[in-house]
Amino acid sequence: MRARSRRSFAIHVAAALGGLAVFAAAGPAAAQGYPARPITLIVPWGAGGGTDATARIVGSLLEKELGQPVTVVNRTGGSGVVGHAAIASAAPDGYTIGLATVEIGMMHWQGLTELTGASYTPIGLVNADPAGVQVRADAPYKSITELLAAIKASPGKMKASGTGQGGIWHLAIAGLLRDQKIDPAAVPWVPSNGAAPGLQDMVAGGVDIAPVSLPEARSLIDAGKVKSLVIMSDKPSALYPNIPTLKSAVGSDWTMAAWRGIVAPKGIPNDVRDKLSAAVKKVAASKDYTDFMASRGFGVTYAGPEDFGKFMAKSDAELGATMKAVGIAK
Repeated sequence: MRARSRRSFAIHVAAALGGLAVFAAAGPAAAQGYPARPITLIVPWGAGGGTDATARIVGSLLEKELGQPVTVVNRTGGSGVVGHAAIASAAPDGYTIGLATVEIGMMHWQGLTELTGASYTPIGLVNADPAGVQVRADAPYKSITELLAAIKASPGKMKASGTGQGGIWHLAIAGLLRDQKIDPAAVPWVPSNGAAPGLQDMVAGGVDIAPVSLPEARSLIDAGKVKSLVIMSDKPSALYPNIPTLKSAVGSDWTMAAWRGIVAPKGIPNDVRDKLSAAVKKVAASKDYTDFMASRGFGVTYAGPEDFGKFMAKSDAELGATMKAVGIAK
């Protein structure tokens, strides 16, 4: 090799090695600079619903905390499977996150997917709306104790509605009955397209019980057409603090709630996770968020990454046990 060629080769090698050194040095700095571009927030449910509304207020407030645009994308289909799968399969770099919902602890029991809460990096729980037990305002039952006694006395006479077969509110009443040593079949379930039609059917006399969340029943409760006998939570509702909890009413530890929380794909860098979780914690505590959720009647419940992960695991186990008891788990 001639001298000029050797010098040229050496220069190219040095330049290449120098470039690699710069690239390697830039790695940690890039991680520290997160986020450096817009973030996508996937919602597994359609526009206009409660999950979509929650995602959009969280997204707008995250923009202020993180200094980058947060674009909400609705990925619907497959009873929530499509959107939840899109979150789990995204690149683990923190630029695609999602709003997971309670259904992530239900879908795999139904054989719809292999995804569970453990398929994600938990970032922060931001909402939980416990089930209530609603009856018509003119129903003779003044307490959950009286209602349960009536169910025991005449199994099969009372019907309930508020979601599809095997949906969250179906499992809420089935789990309560099971917890109280009553066969869940004692209250036949009438499938509906959601809480609103289920409540309207109850008001019209078609069914007797609507075990939906208090925010969903709010307008009818305030109108004096519906009364709530109990809330399936370990603490009173901020919306209606005088409604007793199951614990205080019958000594039961059974709880059931529709919940929503921010998650990311498995394997995101720890520093990115920490930055996201710190931002979500600030959002959940902000006046803008709490005021928005209060205006919708939604509950604000926060849990950090570790506690949120435990929460999802507990929810999954409880849902699975109930789904097996009512014969809808595969």
